[in-house]
Amino acid sequence: MFSALINSFKIPDLKRRLIITAMLLVVYRVGCYIPTPGIDGAALADFFGRVAKTQGGAIFGIINMFSGGAMEKLTIFALGIMPYISASIILQLLTAVVPALEKISKEGKAGYEKINQYTRYGTVALAIVQSFFIALWLENPARFQGLRIVMHPGWGFRMLTVLTLTTGTIFIMWLGEQIQERGIGNGISLVISAGIISRIPSALKQLYDLVSPFAPSHRQIQLLTLVVMSALLVGVVFAVIMITQAMRKIPVQYARRVVGQKVYGGQSTYIPLKVDTAGVIAIIFAQSIILFPATLASFIPNEGFQRLAQGLIRGHLLYTAVYALLIMFFCYFYTAIVFNPTDLSDNMKKYGGFIPGIRPGAATAEFLDYVMTRITLAGATFIAFIAIFPDFLMAWLKVPYLVASFFGGTGILITVGVMLDTLKQIESHLLTHHYDGFIKSGQIKGRR
Repeated sequence: MFSALINSFKIPDLKRRLIITAMLLVVYRVGCYIPTPGIDGAALADFFGRVAKTQGGAIFGIINMFSGGAMEKLTIFALGIMPYISASIILQLLTAVVPALEKISKEGKAGYEKINQYTRYGTVALAIVQSFFIALWLENPARFQGLRIVMHPGWGFRMLTVLTLTTGTIFIMWLGEQIQERGIGNGISLVISAGIISRIPSALKQLYDLVSPFAPSHRQIQLLTLVVMSALLVGVVFAVIMITQAMRKIPVQYARRVVGQKVYGGQSTYIPLKVDTAGVIAIIFAQSIILFPATLASFIPNEGFQRLAQGLIRGHLLYTAVYALLIMFFCYFYTAIVFNPTDLSDNMKKYGGFIPGIRPGAATAEFLDYVMTRITLAGATFIAFIAIFPDFLMAWLKVPYLVASFFGGTGILITVGVMLDTLKQIESHLLTHHYDGFIKSGQIKGRR
């Protein structure tokens, strides 16, 4: 691995891309510390600290995680890249149900650029709406346990906040596109991962305080527990890598065709069906829905609604059960949106392809749907387990959520997936220039 890292800087083009990527990520992290005008950052951080101890998180906690802690300080990057993610998911879902968008998506590179442009417009619209409501939320001291967050409330503050946060989101989107074009890896995903990884020092500091190696009287976690946690972390990362890479390979045989003096087809290939098609998107959907009642409870003083919201707070059995079921539902929902066995079967039939032992046409579509349903169950069950595993770790080992969150949930799925994708791109550059890559034993093989 170390020799592969050294070789990465021996290739001029790859070296330039790695340096550009690192510099742009540094720019992003610097922006996460520039405060929004008119905000008492210390009072806001104090409020978020109280919320984290009482509720264990709210809808703003999701934004805070994706923004690398910028939300709790309300810096210029407070919204992070969440508006872009939301716009991308909305456009992806609309593409599957709106015929006009579906037609555009099938126009190749031109269609991709047009859909990407629509995503940018949607990002700006969502950022404006979210930043406006955040400004209104900040102006009410009653929602902050009496803390005064805004120094000079009014339309001037609201417009300045909308302009600042929207511009920050657009700038992050631009950084991601520059990394995608001039750097290495998926730009937007790397920006999200940088925000998640930036929380590691705070988590290690909390873990160090709990272990207290030089003050046994203050120790809350024993050294044996720390060893168990380390082993669990390695096991979770290994399991996430396996499921992320896992696929079911469906063999496909193409009939031999003679066109003029040329022979086409006759070769064998396979269709890779991923076990985890939805990935982190299912968790994002589930988190947004299950935390929505807790967020509304702060605005609606209804006793029955308050009791329901209290039952849907992290740590309660109802929260865990509903959260797991929502994740499994959205895994199937998203897979049904992005995977169309009928279209895949028709394309195979059009080019003379068939699955051995399965008749082309409707029988092939039914077979693909049957296989995808079975492997999605395994993927959805694993994603649900990874999502709720930090809650079990908190109850079992008595560790803070910031520490437990690195043992599962959205953060580890995104980070592991992005790191794997980035390493694959670096490896392709190394192999192209006849250097040894990171992986020498080949890819994980799917069952045929």
